[in-house]
Amino acid sequence: MPIELPFDDEEASTSVDLKTQLVRFVATGVLSAVFDFALTLLLQSVAGAPYWLAKACGFILGTTIAYLINRRWTFRAEPSKARFIAVVLLYAVTFFVNIGLYSLLMHEWGSSLVASACAFVVAQGVATVINFVVQRTVIFKIR
Repeated sequence: MPIELPFDDEEASTSVDLKTQLVRFVATGVLSAVFDFALTLLLQSVAGAPYWLAKACGFILGTTIAYLINRRWTFRAEPSKARFIAVVLLYAVTFFVNIGLYSLLMHEWGSSLVASACAFVVAQGVATVINFVVQRTVIFKIR
């Protein structure tokens, strides 16, 4: 069974309205993105890691945090092996979209802090839209 995050005391349910889900998803995304971007920059700037490797590590950290919070708080879904597998598949797709887009933009725009931030925002934005739509319409409807 996937890791359980004891985020609140209320019983999980899928009856959270769209507005609440969207606000929670964005709040969770901002928190996760801070960890993702911090690790990405740390690995790029301090450790000298290639763009793709630094972003891959940041992505893995950020999406792990996001999944744990979104499953329990945003979508209020019960633990499910089928749902967990679906999330892993979704994150695999968005991993390649995110890392590919970030690497492409970094090569085009250069490696300054501003370029890194802009490339991060664009790549993260595309992945976030994909994640929200698929999680809301498919994954967190799986029983």
